[in-house]
This record gives sequence, C-alpha cells and structure tokens, in this order.
Amino acid sequence: MKKLLTAIFCATALAGALSAAGELTRASVVERLDSCEAILQSIQGNYKTAIPADILRRAKGIVIVNQFQAGFIFGVKDGYAVALVRRPNGKWSVPAFMRAGELSLGLQAGGKSINAVYVLMDDATARLLFKNRMNLGAEAKVLAGIRSAEREKITSALQTEANVLVYSNNEGLYFGAAVKTGYMSPHDEANRLFYSSTNRLPELLFSDWVTPPTEAHFLIDHVTRITQ
Repeated sequence: MKKLLTAIFCATALAGALSAAGELTRASVVERLDSCEAILQSIQGNYKTAIPADILRRAKGIVIVNQFQAGFIFGVKDGYAVALVRRPNGKWSVPAFMRAGELSLGLQAGGKSINAVYVLMDDATARLLFKNRMNLGAEAKVLAGIRSAEREKITSALQTEANVLVYSNNEGLYFGAAVKTGYMSPHDEANRLFYSSTNRLPELLFSDWVTPPTEAHFLIDHVTRITQ
C-alpha cells in the first residue's frame, strides 16, 4: 500500500510541477489540486511522517505545499499551495489556491521538489492567508510537527506555543526543529479559473455561498474525515 501511495504521489506531483511551469488553464489548476491531495495522502500514509489525530482535531487550517528545486541545495523558484480553513461552524472551507516559494526543509541530494503540509493551530494564523504576500515564519512561530511515530511526545506538542506545525515526507524532520518557511500569496487567477468566479481568498475560505466544484469534493471530504 505504501509503495502504491508513493507511486501515485510521484506521478501527480510531477504533473503538478509541469502544470506550474506552463500556461495556466483550468485543467492545470485541477492537476495542482490533485497533486496536493496526493501529498497529504502520502504523508498520512506513512506512519513515520503522519500527522497525529490529536493535532488534526485541533487544526484551524491546513495548507498543502508543492515546490520545486532549482539547484543541489534547495533554491526553490516556483511552487503552489492549496489552503483550507475550519470555519466557525466547524465545517471545512473549499480549497483556495496560493503561490508559494522559498521553503527550506534542509538538504536532500537529488530531490526535485519540496512537499509539506502546514497545520495552522489558531484562527489568527489562518487569517494571515489573506495577506497579499506573507511569510508564516516571520509572522508566526513555526516548528516541525510531532508525528504519529513520536506518540510519546504528543503532550509536549499540544502544549507548544507554535502557531504552525510543519509536516513533510522527510523522515529526518524531527519535532521541535525550526523550519524556514517561504512566502505565500493568494493566486487569484487560479481561483478564478477553478471556481469560474471573482471571489477572493476571504470569500472562498470563510463564506458559505461558494459551491465547491466536483473536483474539490475529495479533498474536502478527506480533510473533514481525518480532522474529526
């Protein structure tokens, strides 16, 4: 099962990378959504990297990031992300598309991409997503998150003052390690293409009048299930 998830993840992440490099179309935006779904599934499908249920139940937002290496030591030049927030009524929002870049999780020789999930632990941090350009590491406390394989540390993780916990496929990223985050900004064109509307990030994440397209249902349902 783990090998199957890895194969699916690699294929969809590659497709997402190619879509980021080419002309933006609705089909390429859907590929980005698919690659972010695969990243979350891949991280959750590996006990050594999975986000514990205790953390997910407290999450106020989730941002799934796919970025691309430009050199032997990570120098990410392009990337994208999909963000969802937990609304005041407890339901998860539709996914919103973002630009992302310059995330650093350390050297991984031969790697072609950096994939990560940001778990936002409070509402104020989730609302930082509205800014035209923001860096979570500069505006919030960001740490590598506790993983399911480190269950003995779960109490410490729940008591941490971190606003953001970061997870990735890098099994060497240990709880409490400082993480250099990159910038993120709303991708209005991707959102316009996907939703066929001019709704901006605040409306997408916190309004209740945006109908999710069929392609968004799987991610919304999956996030709802793992955060219950």
